[in-house]
Amino acid sequence: MSAILQASAITKRFPGVVALDRVSFDLVPGEIHALCGENGAGKSTLIKLLSGLHPAGSFEGELFLDQKPTSFHRVTDAQHSGIAVIHQELALVGELTVAENLFLGNERRRRGFLDWEKTWTDARELLAKVGLAISPDTLVRDLGIGQQQLVEIAKAIARDMRILILDEPTAALSEHEVQTLLNLLRELRAQGIACIYISHKLEEVFALADRITVLRDGATIATINTAETDKTNVIRHMVGREISQLFPRHISHPGAETLRVSNLVVAPSADEKPFLNDISLHVRAGEVLGIGGLMGAGRTELMMHLFGAWGHRLQGEIFMGDQPLQNRSPQAALDAGLALVSEDRKRYGLILDESIGFNFSLSSIRNLLRGLLIDQEAEAHANQKYFDDLQVKAPSLETTVNTLSGGNQQKVVIGKALMTEPKVILLDEPTRGIDVGAKLEVYELINQLTTDDRAVILVSSELPELIGMSDRIVMLHEGCISGEFSREEATPEKLLAAAMGQTLSPVTS
Repeated sequence: MSAILQASAITKRFPGVVALDRVSFDLVPGEIHALCGENGAGKSTLIKLLSGLHPAGSFEGELFLDQKPTSFHRVTDAQHSGIAVIHQELALVGELTVAENLFLGNERRRRGFLDWEKTWTDARELLAKVGLAISPDTLVRDLGIGQQQLVEIAKAIARDMRILILDEPTAALSEHEVQTLLNLLRELRAQGIACIYISHKLEEVFALADRITVLRDGATIATINTAETDKTNVIRHMVGREISQLFPRHISHPGAETLRVSNLVVAPSADEKPFLNDISLHVRAGEVLGIGGLMGAGRTELMMHLFGAWGHRLQGEIFMGDQPLQNRSPQAALDAGLALVSEDRKRYGLILDESIGFNFSLSSIRNLLRGLLIDQEAEAHANQKYFDDLQVKAPSLETTVNTLSGGNQQKVVIGKALMTEPKVILLDEPTRGIDVGAKLEVYELINQLTTDDRAVILVSSELPELIGMSDRIVMLHEGCISGEFSREEATPEKLLAAAMGQTLSPVTS
């Protein structure tokens, strides 16, 4: 079958970096073609080029559409050719309704005026297609990240597309939402729509893709029929080495209790009903406590409240060691030895337009003060230590964070937290949106933290990650603890049942 879209010998350069090095790629109608590779491999650069974000003339090589040479000078050129892209960074307007976002720039009109009746009718049909049971007049700002992702997908479907490009579309979705999306993509494939699917989740890739192209260091390493390969082979192509153990968790020897939460009841604000109810848990030095649950279960809200950044406490106490954590603010948490790596690193974890060094020391400024001035020598020494220890892939500490890959941005967020020298570190989805190689580095870092007698609370949507990296696992359901399991007792079936609110006998340590 002839290719609908083809990239031939594409080379894309940025100052000091070759992002794509003679990359070739093709897509045929009715195909789901997965694009895999570590962060920094060139995936995002390639799709930006295919979608007109990197315009013709800014790269070498040729693009073909329906076997004919083509040039995209702007994003609208690609859109008019039937290419729709869903980027990791959602392009929604929070102050507008779902319906208004769905048809932004593609408005339903009648006799020159907006046709609101058709807008609402079409919006309901699109939302039903992606399995999203919300009203079209809901403001986007009131939706969770997973719901916003599905709105973005529905928005793409609303256009007369021939090619759909998705960049990590399930990073923020629950398992049910993921299955809804995968089924939807299969339906689109049956209709002849071609899809480029970028994901670090190889389970999804193998469940969905017809072919897989692997990029590494900006070059095309292999294009393989999915039915003729396996995950181990794909990972070997991605990282250039064999990976025999994806979750290298060592045997821990937990010490003294470092954090205890007792009978916690928290509402979003003083005049709202509780969202977290009767939460009690603890974690010890040298231990990884996993926190799981479906989207909306309260995992992130719990982490944010522990850090003093969310919610109005109606009941309960938090202890660091034997000292109550009274002052409910992020600075009080940091002073007590509690640090947070947020799930939304770009919103809460980084100042994107500043340097790596600036971000590293942002939470540690009080520790670096000598009188009223920052000890710049001490700051530079500490920054360099974490830059080297975390193996951040960047020219220097002066590199601007928004130029880094997702995995390296995550290292900066983690480094910023570690510079506060915490006793307990809260990791909320620390491997979301990063590649296999970067995940392994995060896992090894978790092991090092527990070896150093730090306590880790790990929130993850991926059950294999929870089971592989945790000593104990607490599952949440609708703001309540629905099960606690030792590492030996935890199975995907038990954890999923608890996440869905089924009664299970907890295993205590």
